[in-house]
Amino acid sequence: MTLAKVQGLIAAGGRPPIGDTLGFQLVDAGDGWAAFEGVPGPEHYNPMGTVHGGYAATLLDSACGIAVVTKLADDQAMTTLELKTSYIKAMTGTTGKVRAEGRVISIGRRVAYTEASLTDEAGRLLATATSTLLVISQ
Repeated sequence: MTLAKVQGLIAAGGRPPIGDTLGFQLVDAGDGWAAFEGVPGPEHYNPMGTVHGGYAATLLDSACGIAVVTKLADDQAMTTLELKTSYIKAMTGTTGKVRAEGRVISIGRRVAYTEASLTDEAGRLLATATSTLLVISQ
């Protein structure tokens, strides 16, 4: 998949299958970056009554991955090797829309390094992530 295909996905609604489950979608992308948005709600709560950390991690992982995809050739794919997520502020059903933005730090023939941030509509930082991804030739 290339940047043009990613932008085509956005034009078609930008919702990957996991986005149907968790209520988020790809909203923007460019050369080496991508953004997803979603609205966490009570359906995403953990037993402690806040949004499960997996919600943030999924948006951050998605942003990191698609940022790399924008840099790939048609005969390449990628997969996440490692994701480190740091949680700064808890989300609840009243948090509103959140945005995960991922950026490629470095990409080589076999490995890519990315970073991402998750913010609320006021720009408050909720979580961050760094990721290592394997670049695969198909």
